[in-house]
Amino acid sequence: MVAGGAALALGPGLLRQARADNGVSDTTIRIGQSAVFSGPAKDFGVDYRAGIKLYFDRVNKSGGINGRKIELVTYDDAYDPAKTAVNTAKLIDEDKVFALTGYVATGNLAAAMPLAEKAGVPMFAPLVGTSSFRTKVNRYLFHVRAGYDLELRKIISHLSTIGIQSIAVVYQDSAFGKSNLATCEELAADHKVKVVKTFPLAITAEDAKTVVTGLAEAKPGAVVMIMAGRMVEVFMRDYRAGAGGAPLYTLSVGITDAAGSAKRLDGKLAGLVTASIVPPPQAQRVPIVADYQRDRAEFGEKIDSYTALEGYIVARVMVEGLRRGGKTLTRDSFIAGLESIGSTRMGDFPIEYSAKNHNGSTFVDLEMYTRDGQLRR
Repeated sequence: MVAGGAALALGPGLLRQARADNGVSDTTIRIGQSAVFSGPAKDFGVDYRAGIKLYFDRVNKSGGINGRKIELVTYDDAYDPAKTAVNTAKLIDEDKVFALTGYVATGNLAAAMPLAEKAGVPMFAPLVGTSSFRTKVNRYLFHVRAGYDLELRKIISHLSTIGIQSIAVVYQDSAFGKSNLATCEELAADHKVKVVKTFPLAITAEDAKTVVTGLAEAKPGAVVMIMAGRMVEVFMRDYRAGAGGAPLYTLSVGITDAAGSAKRLDGKLAGLVTASIVPPPQAQRVPIVADYQRDRAEFGEKIDSYTALEGYIVARVMVEGLRRGGKTLTRDSFIAGLESIGSTRMGDFPIEYSAKNHNGSTFVDLEMYTRDGQLRR
């Protein structure tokens, strides 16, 4: 009643202005994104944005949400958390976005979240699976993808099941790599798998020969990679050249441009096992994948990848929350809308939210790359 009375006191003109300052007007909902669109890791941001925008385009063509079109405002942070903070402040203070989405990487999310929380701006579906963001419910943070802990659990459990008793871990020398290394070590101990050696690798590394030499000495039963983007290719190139024989496993963020990676590695991508947190983008038997491929064809989207499909799913879930937020859309009603989703399937993809659970999905599968970058279960 207090909120309604305040709204009436503002008058129609001032009410529209107040809502516009929160990223909602009579005709638009403005959403902000800071992500990596340049440099070695750009495929993550480029593909994620493509998938998000593809579903937003579908919604806008159908009339939007309660008559409002979705406007996506994006800035490149080049994978630099300091730039992420600057971009986030601009999106909130100058662009007056309603919510944030599509952020990429652990350190970048860590740089943005204090700003989002202070301003009361929801952060939806960062491309981040690090456990530290998931152990406690944050009112303003919602995930869609399964956590890296679930991906690592799937990998370690599989290795234990097939009788591999020792692993080495090659991890990205960053907040993402270090935090998930700790998770991997805990899970390995739980499954009685020995971590015989760990090796950091710089994001900008141009070779991994020292790491490959160390692996030859350690003789692990398997190598688990906690890395993202082109540095995976750098490591695999040198590992295969050094005749490394242990099987390789990676998280879902390890390979984004599978066809390009397969070509650059001259077929040596074959045999890499990856955790996947969405269905294969070619599996049109899955309704949400069929919708994604239909919309790619209709809107002329050339990008086709797991990350693009993930972005498409993210946007679909976000739109459901916006619809549930009602005609008088506010950030509070959007949050309540997401929490009201409960346990459901969107195009046969499992999603679950409540006031006590903002983690979205627990879907994880293991797949193996072929020479040409295709994935096989």
